[in-house]
Order: sequence, then structure tokens, then C-alpha cells
Amino acid sequence: MFPFPKSYVPRWIVFLIDLGICAVSISLAFLLRFNFEIPANYIEAMKFIIPFVLFVRSLTFIIFKTYAGIIRYSGAKDTERVFKVSITGTLIFMAINLAHFYLIDGTFLIPFSVVAIDFLATIFFLSTFRLMTKILYFELYNPSKEKTNIIIYGAEQFGVVTKRTLDRDAESKHKVFAFLDTNLSNIGKTLEGVTIYHPDSLESLLSKDTVEKLIIAKEKISTEEKQNIIERCLQLDIKVLSVPDINTWINGELSFNQIKEIKIEDLLERPPIVLDVNKIKKILLNKCILVTGAAGSIGGEIVRQLISFNPKKIILFDQAESPLYDMELDLQEKYNFFNFEIVIGNIADEYRVKRLFETYKPTIVFHAAAYKHVPMMENNPTEALRTNIMGTKIIADMSNDYNVEQFVMVSTDKAVNPTNVMGASKRIAEMYIQAFNQVSKTNFITTRFGNVLGSNGSAILRFKKQIEKGGPVTVTHPEVTRYFMTIPEACQLVLEAGAMSNGGEIFIFDMGKSVKIIDLAKKMIKLSGLDIGKDIQIKFTGLRPGEKLYEELLCKKEDTVPTYHSKIMIAKVTDNNFEDTKEKILGLIKLQKKHNNFEIVRKMKEIVPEFKSQNSVYEELDIEFQNSQDAQ
Repeated sequence: MFPFPKSYVPRWIVFLIDLGICAVSISLAFLLRFNFEIPANYIEAMKFIIPFVLFVRSLTFIIFKTYAGIIRYSGAKDTERVFKVSITGTLIFMAINLAHFYLIDGTFLIPFSVVAIDFLATIFFLSTFRLMTKILYFELYNPSKEKTNIIIYGAEQFGVVTKRTLDRDAESKHKVFAFLDTNLSNIGKTLEGVTIYHPDSLESLLSKDTVEKLIIAKEKISTEEKQNIIERCLQLDIKVLSVPDINTWINGELSFNQIKEIKIEDLLERPPIVLDVNKIKKILLNKCILVTGAAGSIGGEIVRQLISFNPKKIILFDQAESPLYDMELDLQEKYNFFNFEIVIGNIADEYRVKRLFETYKPTIVFHAAAYKHVPMMENNPTEALRTNIMGTKIIADMSNDYNVEQFVMVSTDKAVNPTNVMGASKRIAEMYIQAFNQVSKTNFITTRFGNVLGSNGSAILRFKKQIEKGGPVTVTHPEVTRYFMTIPEACQLVLEAGAMSNGGEIFIFDMGKSVKIIDLAKKMIKLSGLDIGKDIQIKFTGLRPGEKLYEELLCKKEDTVPTYHSKIMIAKVTDNNFEDTKEKILGLIKLQKKHNNFEIVRKMKEIVPEFKSQNSVYEELDIEFQNSQDAQ
């Protein structure tokens, strides 16, 4: 077998080979023109013509640098360069021919028919040399029999680029077995030698050959279509990858390493949200905006989305030093945004918050700072009280005192019929700012939604880490369901809700269908290319303190009112008197210093009667309340 070196061939060798090809081309052109019987006068002339042709060709090679490319990775750009070199040289020959005819002796130096044949032969041989070198190299070091079959979903430009990327990458070990496309006019045709099939043929293709992966390479693909093909691949144990957006390609070219595995977010993705951009911009343009919890998942994304509305300044307030520093670098380097201030502090530190408002005088406040981890707060009610309730009260009071126009609080579905301390603390915070709206010039608004994909402490991140470690993947209960929303989607709706508000509303978001956590875990394992029970185990650990099987978005006594946005509704809730609510909350805050968990939770249950503990030590308080009511 031809010893093909793995190291790159020196440029001067490629240059000499190309010149050799040109010598063959011009010689063949003369032979073909004269039917292999070249007249004696032309044989004598060829002693000058061939060196002259090679001189001109060598100049064009140097100008267009045809020798500079790596032959084994030749592509469309290299073929284009070969054409430019050939046509340029040929035009020079034609120009010299005409000059020789009109200015010297009325004869052509090279017959025009020879020039034409030489042009075609040069293009053909130079291109064939590069193509054959590429084929030989890949067959020697990555033979087809050692490659695994792969299917590309999408037979348009993205699909072609993906196939060429796979062909070009010697380490990919993949062979494109088939294209799938929904365009009926393409079915049955071939694309770069590969047949195009309808997606319905996927099962029959698998019955013929083993397919390891499917790459989604379709520029415009609906959420429904994308999820459908992913689900089918998961059922058939095919690993799914996806080509990234063209804007992320390096220098306009796709590399093999950019083709990434599908994430669970793609399976839970919903159609893009259409925002009333003008309405949001009217609220936020040239405003000083404070974002609490700005280093967190939701707070950080709110900050990133605020950038596009040209605020005067964004104040990032959080107590997490390192994540705040990461946010600072992200805003400067990735978004080229500098109109912001980093402020480290605790929302429960009243003096620190007062100094913040005095210094920056924000016009809009997005309050995302909170403790959100259910088991943690179940074991630390004092901290839930201090941050989620007292911290919210401090931020809300300062917003009122410093004439903030709008205060938007990020709440949770766990505040509905709470079964845990965290949910109850958020419900009490909701009650305070909703009641405060009755007596304040500030518009106080609550936004309420469920779990967000990829947020700090979410099941998605926990499952990813467990899968990376080889398992087991732990699920609390086989029947647990949750609502899920992507972080950008949730934050977009927060901004939209703020723009449509008149003050005092509790906005709830359309979270779609609830998802079984066990199904989520199974899909994540399959997306990782692993077999459940063989490569990795699923283990049930039991419900955690305060956790419930099903989340709700509305209390039983509540109803909803639609808004102009299909994904945002307003909860009809019972209005609470501000002075009464304030007095109850102040009484609760006084208990903070005692650090008596049962006293704090007992008071929470008095303020929020629908707070019924589940799988918690505080269930005895519910029994106590029930016995008290029965006695009455």
C-alpha cells in the first residue's frame, strides 16, 4: 500500500507536482489538437512554449497560493482557487497570443484550440490530484469499514456542510449513511452520493444497518419537529447531536468539535416567546435598574436581557462574590456592556440596602434574591424568614421611600398551597408587597412560575453530575411531577409582566405540561448514550422534607384573568389589608432572634392558613392547629 505520511507534505513538493501536472496538460493539449501527430514546426516551438506555460502557471500559483492548502483537507474553496489559477493563466496566454498576432508576425504563439484544451485539462488534473489525495489519505488512515454509520437530518445547506465537515475530519470515524428530509421533492434523490429519505423511513433504515448517531442539521426547524425526531431517536437508542447556529461557526466554517450532543432543554423547549418589545422598552429605556440576586440563575439572566433595552445603569446586588465577578466579566467581554455597578451586600442588611438606594436611586427594581432550596429552608426556617420575608420587606420599604416606579418580585409555584417553609416564606413575601401596593405610589408586582431548567440546585444539574460520575441517578419518588421553563423564557415573561402591570397583580406564567421527574431522568440518561440498568442505575430516595408530589400554580380559591399575552395570566387573589399584614409580619420577624424553628413555623402557619407541612417535622403543628379548631 502507498506509504501516505501523516505529516503534511511540504509546500514546495505540492508546487512541483502542480507544475508537473501543467506540463502534462499542455503536452496532452497539443497531442489531442493534432490527433497525436504534432507537426514538426510545433514540436520545435514546444521547446519554448512548454517552459513559457510553466513560467506563467508558476506565477499564478504564487499569486493564488494553490500550494498553501493542506491537500488531504481540500474542499470547495480549493477547487475555486484551482479554477481562478487556470482561468488567469489561460487569459494571459490568450492576451500574449493576440499580441503576438497583431504586433509581431501575424501568427498565434499557441493555437487557441490548444489553449482551450489546456485550460480544461489543467482544471481537471489539478482538481483530480487533490480529490484523489484526499480520498487515499482518508481510506488509508480512516477506512470505511472502521467507520460507524451516521444519519443527517436535513438535506439543505446545513446538511451538506455537516457531511463535508465529517468527511474532512480524519478523527471523526463517521460515515454518512443517509439524509432525512421532510421536503417531499427531495425524497429519493442523492446528495453528494448519499440517498435522501423521508423521516418515516428511519425504522426501515435501522433494520438494514446499525446507525450510531443522528445529527440534526436543519437551519429552520420547528420546536415540535425537533422534539419529534429526538423522541424517536431515543426510543430507537440512537444518540442525537445538533449543529449549532451559523453565527457560532468559526470564520464562517463548521468544525466537527462544534457539533454538540442534544440537551434535555431541547426536549422541553417550547416555541419562542413573542414579546412586546416597544412596551418593555418604554418602561426600561434610560432607567436606573436594580436587580437583587443578580449573581443567581434568574437574576443574572434578567440582567442579560435588560441590556437590549438600553437602560441608563444596572445595579447588580448580591452577596455571592465569585459569581458576581463572573457576571462582571461576562457583561464586559461577551456583551460589551459597561453601564453597570457591582454591589456586594445582603438584602437583609437594612443599612446596606438604604445606602444602596441613597447612592444610586433606582427607578425600577427586579427582586430575584431569595433562598429557594426546599430541604435547606425546612431545616433553617430562621434564614428563610430573614432573607425571603425580612429581606423582601426591606427592599420593598426602601423602594417606597425612594420613589421607585416599579417593583417586580420573582416568586415561585411553591408559594401556592405551601407544604414547606420555603414556599410559605415566599407566600408571605407575596402578601406583603401585594398589600403594600394599596398604600404606595410604587407599583408592586409579583411573578410566579415553577422550576427553571439549569438553575442553581435544579434536578437537571444534579442528574448531569450523577450521570457524569456513572450514577446512580437519584429520584425522590416515581410519581413526582414538576413544571419546567427555560431560564431565558422565564425572564422574558418577567419583563413582559412588568411592562403590562398596573400594580398589585400576581402574574402566573403558562408552564406548559407538568413533567414526571423519572421520565426526565430516563431521557437524560438516554441522551448521554447510556443504557438504564446496564450502564447506570436509577435509585429512589424518598420525598425530602417539605417536598410534595405535584406543584400547583394557583391556590384553590384563586382564579385567573387572561392578559394580552397568551403565556401570562393574572391570579385573582384575596386582597390583604396592609396594616394587618404588616403587623403580622413584624411579629414574625421578631421571632428571628430566638432561632426557635417551631415558633417561627407556627407563626407562618397562622399567617398562611393553607400552609400544611408534608414529610416534615412540622406536621405536628398542623395536628395541633386541627385539634385547636376541633376544640372550638
